[in-house]
Amino acid sequence: MPLPITAVFADLPDPRRETANKLHALTDILVLATCAVIGGCDTWDDIAEYADTKEDFFRRFLPLTNGIPSADTFARVFAKLNPARFAEAFGRWMASACEASGLVPIAIDGKAARSAPANTAAGCLTVVSAWATEQRLTLGQVVVPDGSNEIAVIPELLRALELKGAIVTPDAAGCQVGNATLIRERKGHYLLAVKGNQPTLQAAVEGAFERACEAEFEGVTHDTHVEIEDGHGRHEERSVTVLYRPAGLPAEWVGAKAVVQVCRERVVGGVRTNTMHYYLSSHTGKAAELAGFIRGHWGIESMHWVLDVVFGEDDSRVRERHAGANLAMVRRVAVSLLRRTPGRKKGATTPTKRTRAGWDDEFLLQVLQGITG
Repeated sequence: MPLPITAVFADLPDPRRETANKLHALTDILVLATCAVIGGCDTWDDIAEYADTKEDFFRRFLPLTNGIPSADTFARVFAKLNPARFAEAFGRWMASACEASGLVPIAIDGKAARSAPANTAAGCLTVVSAWATEQRLTLGQVVVPDGSNEIAVIPELLRALELKGAIVTPDAAGCQVGNATLIRERKGHYLLAVKGNQPTLQAAVEGAFERACEAEFEGVTHDTHVEIEDGHGRHEERSVTVLYRPAGLPAEWVGAKAVVQVCRERVVGGVRTNTMHYYLSSHTGKAAELAGFIRGHWGIESMHWVLDVVFGEDDSRVRERHAGANLAMVRRVAVSLLRRTPGRKKGATTPTKRTRAGWDDEFLLQVLQGITG
């Protein structure tokens, strides 16, 4: 019986030359490494030891004609493997679980691996990922090349994604005219955070709300949604107001149909803070719907936290050629699968489920069944 993950790599080009020293099938190497990372391994030595320990289990699903690869073999293959093709293979698998009746929200954000130096704007290996916030799945990633930055690679990531039926929420760095145009050309919608990096747009959006307030919203097509939360010594109120088809937006922002204002008032320990945020949207949804997309965006930050705290990504020094990028993709897939799998007990955490996947082969199979498309 094949593992569901084996089909993911069927069309992936093998970067190795055909020589007598090529002993292990590419699919065997990638499946073993992915399962090992899910099960708690963070280094090539750990991955090889895990696979060796569980060789009998994996022979149920993989040919393993020449046994278990060495740690050096895992490292060499991951260093040579094309990261764009590798991410694309995983992304297709993940996207198969993103069927939805409404828009699929996709958050885009970058993350740095501080212990893996590189000649990027952040000074280290940096990966920009796409995260389906409701399905909790990584849909793809692009690595920032030497001499570049996050902003420059976002269009490449957008082109690699299926955007029809999606609403894309990049971080503020992704608020670029080119990205908005690309998203609409690919039949998606955008919800862009508007900040000081786009001063003309920011002034136009703020001006639209100033005029609406001066008119007391008389004759202004709009919608409002208010949320109140209390807990853990914190009181928070969020008021979301949407203006539809406001005048004065710069013409170059293709498909812009609404602007959003989010007012947050938070009281923690008796200290009150107020913040105001603005967004530009090509989707004319109700205020409650857009508020959900905005809040959902921060799920990608939660994923980044898990990568650092549970998977030790910020401490990883792996960066040989493409190895760091490819291992980063495996970690993101592992987070996606573990989060979608219920634990033995209600409320089981990702670290607990990761540990159990390393111990319990049947639970590992359950994790791998998290994507069945």
